[in-house]
Amino acid sequence: MAQLHLIVGPVGSGKSTFALKLCQQHAALRLNLDEWMATLFSPDRPETGLVDWYVERAERCVEQIWGIARRSISMGIHVVLEIGLIQKRDRDLFYARVDRTPHELIIYALDAPRELRRERVETRNQRRGETFSMVVPPHIFEMASDLWQPLDERECKGRNVRIIECAD
Repeated sequence: MAQLHLIVGPVGSGKSTFALKLCQQHAALRLNLDEWMATLFSPDRPETGLVDWYVERAERCVEQIWGIARRSISMGIHVVLEIGLIQKRDRDLFYARVDRTPHELIIYALDAPRELRRERVETRNQRRGETFSMVVPPHIFEMASDLWQPLDERECKGRNVRIIECAD
C-alpha cells in the first residue's frame, strides 16, 4: 500500500535533500511547496505585505498539492510532501485531514542548529544546486526560524514520527 511521507522542519534543516533520498528509496512522487510558489508566484511577489501575500498563495498551493497527493496514493504511488507546516496548528489541521482518509502517514521531523541552517541557506542561495527553488534572504530565514515550532510529545503520540537530527 502506498504511503504518505510528510517532512517537516525549520528552513535549512535538510528537508529537500532528505526528500530526494526518500523519493529514490520509495520511487515516490515529490511535492514541494517552495517549487510551486517559486514557479507560480515569484514573478508577482510584492515589495510590501509579503507575509499575507505568501500565506494566501501557499494555502491555495497546499490545497492543490493535497489533491494530487490523495489521487496518487489512491493509485498506489508513494508521495513525499514538503509543504511547510512549521507551526503546530497547521500540522494539526493537516493531520486531521489525513486522519479522514485510509492513508498511512509517516512524519519525518528534521532539525539542525540554527547557525548550521543559516550557513546551508546562504550556500544554497549562492550555488543554486539541486535543492534550490528560491532565494531565502537573511531576514526571511530569521523570521521563518522564529516561527518554527518543533514537534512535542502530544503531537507525536499515536503517530508514526521519525526524528532526524542533522548535525553536518
